[in-house]
Amino acid sequence: MRTGIANLPLHPGKCPSWLFSLMKELGAAIIQVIVEEYGPGEVLKRFSDPVWFQAFGSVLGFDWHSSGLTTTVCAALKEGLAPRQGELGLFLAGGKGRTSRHTPHEIDHACERFGLPSTLEDLKYASRMAAKVDSAAVQDGYQLYHHFFVFLKDGSWSVVQQGLNDQTGWARRYHWLSSGLTDFVCEPHTAVCGSRSAKVLNMVAYENDQARNAVAFLSREKPESTLKEIRKITESQSFKTLDLPYRHNIPSSSHINRVLLNTYQNQPADFEKLLSTTNAGPATIRALALVAEVACGVSLSFRDPVRYTFAHGGKDGIPYPVDRSNYQKSISALEDALRRAKTGDTVKLKALRRLAEMEKNLSANPNTLRQL
Repeated sequence: MRTGIANLPLHPGKCPSWLFSLMKELGAAIIQVIVEEYGPGEVLKRFSDPVWFQAFGSVLGFDWHSSGLTTTVCAALKEGLAPRQGELGLFLAGGKGRTSRHTPHEIDHACERFGLPSTLEDLKYASRMAAKVDSAAVQDGYQLYHHFFVFLKDGSWSVVQQGLNDQTGWARRYHWLSSGLTDFVCEPHTAVCGSRSAKVLNMVAYENDQARNAVAFLSREKPESTLKEIRKITESQSFKTLDLPYRHNIPSSSHINRVLLNTYQNQPADFEKLLSTTNAGPATIRALALVAEVACGVSLSFRDPVRYTFAHGGKDGIPYPVDRSNYQKSISALEDALRRAKTGDTVKLKALRRLAEMEKNLSANPNTLRQL
């Protein structure tokens, strides 16, 4: 799996300080064991798996399906692993809200402090593009408010970011992994899970290749000609019949004129270059996509990138029966990690007791999962 998406309900409240302290200790210990056993690259792979990440948060004692699990787990890991980043070769940046804006500076600081190779600009570009894709290129109704960037000395990286939908009261978490990623703007999401949304402008869909080319072409045109097309569309009665993902107004002429002037001067070669342009946000992409559909005759894809993935199958055999051997390997891996973690006995024994009980029930009754 390269990336994933998890949809989570919003829960009020705050993580108690005593629990957060334990989460920092246990979380850091588990990550250290994973690095020792499998190398730091394995941490990136696991961070890109929404199912594993959710289970990880549950092991740490947080609400199993709450949106707060994302921000709390990432914050706990960032603090818990801070003194060990150089030793592990694993570096963490970003976070929730304003903290996410510090990501480029934290990447700079880590690279300078630990003398990392010349992958600095590539890392900052990857961080920026992952956020741009999930906020501007995939317009699914979720406003990003959390961006967590994890990277290694060799320049590989993983991203965990989360968006909020004010209307539904749900959050959507996005996972990225650099391994196997060849194109930021064409199907960068795979192995995605969650509930589909009916109204999504998905500019990174494979079938939107022509639309991406058309949008990039329009961004290189003189602003007045593109603005003229936008006015035609907004003044036309046929505009009301178009099936668009949102009923937002077209951006004001002053705003889009500034953006188009910038893109006209810089002449972005393709959609990815356009998307990386400063101020080319969701409204600009949406407006250009509309012009591309009407003026250039391209067909836009509104397919939500969400697909479905399962760690061990389903108890009812859907989408496939649970692989008990694989399930046992997952439990054993966690038991081994926790057994070797250098944490206090209370934390370790409680966690092991829960896992041991699961293993005992599964071994004694193969049909345990069907009875849950």
